Amino acid sequence: MAKALMIQGTGSGVGKSVLVAGLCRVLRDIGIKVAPFKAQNMALNSFITKEGGEIGRAQAFQAEAAGIEPCNDINPILLKATSESGCQVILNGKVYGNMNAVDYYAFKDEAWKAVTEAYDRLSQRYDVIVIEGAGSPAEINLEKEEIVNMRVARHTNAPVILVGDIDKGGVFASFYGTIGLLDNDAERIKAFIVNKFRGDINILRPGLRMIEDRTGRPVIGVINYYGDLGLHEEDAIPAERFTPKHHNDVEPLKIVVIGLRYISNFTDFDPFIYEPGIELKYSLRKEDISSADLIIIPGSKNTVDDLLFLRKHGIEKYVIEAVKQGVPLIGICGGYQMLGKRILDPHCVESALKEVDGMGLLDISTTLDRTKTTCQVEAELITEKLGGLEDGRLSLNKNSINSTSQLLNFKSSFKLRGYEIHMGKTTGDVGLFRLLRITPHDSRFTVVKDGSLKENVWGTYIHGLFDNDGFRREFLDSLRRKKGMPSAGETVNYSELRNRAIDRWADILKNSIDICFILRQLGMEHCNQFLIRDNVRDSQ
Repeated sequence: MAKALMIQGTGSGVGKSVLVAGLCRVLRDIGIKVAPFKAQNMALNSFITKEGGEIGRAQAFQAEAAGIEPCNDINPILLKATSESGCQVILNGKVYGNMNAVDYYAFKDEAWKAVTEAYDRLSQRYDVIVIEGAGSPAEINLEKEEIVNMRVARHTNAPVILVGDIDKGGVFASFYGTIGLLDNDAERIKAFIVNKFRGDINILRPGLRMIEDRTGRPVIGVINYYGDLGLHEEDAIPAERFTPKHHNDVEPLKIVVIGLRYISNFTDFDPFIYEPGIELKYSLRKEDISSADLIIIPGSKNTVDDLLFLRKHGIEKYVIEAVKQGVPLIGICGGYQMLGKRILDPHCVESALKEVDGMGLLDISTTLDRTKTTCQVEAELITEKLGGLEDGRLSLNKNSINSTSQLLNFKSSFKLRGYEIHMGKTTGDVGLFRLLRITPHDSRFTVVKDGSLKENVWGTYIHGLFDNDGFRREFLDSLRRKKGMPSAGETVNYSELRNRAIDRWADILKNSIDICFILRQLGMEHCNQFLIRDNVRDSQ
């Protein structure tokens, strides 16, 4: 069975997810076979595993940091908000149903069984599992209901490191209060980490000594505030990330993503952040929409509600006016569904409305159903001549150049990778991409058409489309040609940039945290592999 270490936080957004990712990379680098685990995640950013299961995007990122393939077991329960009071429950990668809070609490025994079984399977395959908690373990009203914090620590016999965000204020009160509210479970908390510190460490040290004296637990690290480190964020995007990277003193291309209330998988657009000469903005403002070089309507967990919100507040009108002025528009997943003529919901999957008019910008209609499509895909742009299948994979036609739109009139053809996460089927003028759906656990492959294009508007169900470097480069260059701008030059390797960002974060942790303390909690001694700069304890 694996050894376990658990990272809990004094609240949401204190840095648990990225800390788990960084520790996974540190442990991987010293030769430990490590995996992340989060019993229950609540997020609208998700990822599809090779098994065809849906898990939290943060856990997929942590698996990437650990150097392993993401699997369903690292996040057995995913909750996706569908309204202010309800959510879709994903159990072991598949949709279980929609529930409100009361229903979910009644479901907790079955949920806990899924959690323990997933962890136990994972524990058979790895040496160490780094577990992420959720929110705060000191939510005393949820103490008997929770299945993600101290209950997991008890099941796995995991020592707990408690992290707090000093940038938000009140970090010492949060540490002290958490210990005080946890009763017997407080014994599981072995140490504290202070995250996002700005200023002079000498001013902070008296507080560190006092919290150690009052709780009997060491502060094993203070992590400075570094702004945007280029890591995947679970629920929000750092403000620093939106600073445009100018290229050759040319005005940047402005990409505006419509800021939906139930936006999902906004990580689809992270690759644009690393491109020179790109300004990425999430907005609902008329001024931003009308001045954009590209508008994107992203995925949504409640397509109908988000569409009606855009309509009610005049934002749909701003988008349509911009399109009429020649601004390109893309819809991804739920955004793609919004661009059609109608959205039908005969089973009231998303709302009480059984039919809603779409924006009418694409000649398609979508019918929502109870079955969710979740799979990884390979894809290519469809042209008059389609390649065949070779060895169960797409073969690309060297002449695959879509001449029906300047925006997709590429000089090269690409084998694209991505994934689908959607409920519903779209019909009509469909055929922008040809998808090869990769079916898990057998050798079957399903070929389907996806996406639609009409003049300067197109949409697709493919998530992760812009992770494909060549496709992203050609698409951005098509926007530049439209403005009479030169090509950006060298193609950005997004995967490599992301990997280097994880390495930088791991190096920060190795120089900010007492890694030897963590290894001792795991019963391991690899301290000779570290040069720890203990900027906290040596001077206390």
